[in-house]
Amino acid sequence: MTKRVIDVTTSAIALIVFAPIIPIIAIAVAIDSRGPIFYRQIRAGRLRRVDHVAGGVELEFHEFKMTKFRTMRKDAEKFTGAVLAEQRDPRITRVGMFLRRSRLDELPQLWDVLRGKMSLVGPRPERPELIRNLAHAIPMFEERMRDVKPGITGLAQVSLGYAGAAREGSEIAQLAATLQNPFGLEEASGSIADDMRIKLLYDLAYLAGLERFSTFIGTELSIIFKTPIVMMRGLGQ
Repeated sequence: MTKRVIDVTTSAIALIVFAPIIPIIAIAVAIDSRGPIFYRQIRAGRLRRVDHVAGGVELEFHEFKMTKFRTMRKDAEKFTGAVLAEQRDPRITRVGMFLRRSRLDELPQLWDVLRGKMSLVGPRPERPELIRNLAHAIPMFEERMRDVKPGITGLAQVSLGYAGAAREGSEIAQLAATLQNPFGLEEASGSIADDMRIKLLYDLAYLAGLERFSTFIGTELSIIFKTPIVMMRGLGQ
């Protein structure tokens, strides 16, 4: 209940604060490249237990449609299918690069928070088809969404780069060699799955903190206050 109160209050205040620049962003997106201003995409949300009438039990993701400002050229995945965005991705537009670095592309998701589809703080939602692939490569990857709504910001988002890469000089970067490419495969070196392994550690740590109210409230408020700093310093890429 406390988390929902924080979500509604903070997202409503944020929408009011950012209201003057939302039209400016929309115009910039429209001028920079052809295509829609907003980009809507199916994402995998909370992992939940489903009891079937026949007696079977299974886990499934609650899927929802997430809204962002469009940061890539139109039909960016026409020939590639679903792939994660990479640093200096050539599909990203000039305005899109700025929006991703500052995280302003995610402002429309404040409405998704008000609607109850997302939380302000939580693990970042991924594409359902990508989660299936990553779950094969990374043990327990799907557990990062168990019984928790996805968030606009989160412990991983304020601690790592846009796709989960460890920042140079950070404490986790010093341990990266022991966390990445666990089988020592040359062709797997530098893969996106390695960054996602590090991201998973932060998401699981956040989930563990939800078990106690004192830990939850301290972590939640810390992430909320750190998010504007990350946006202003352009640590999104």
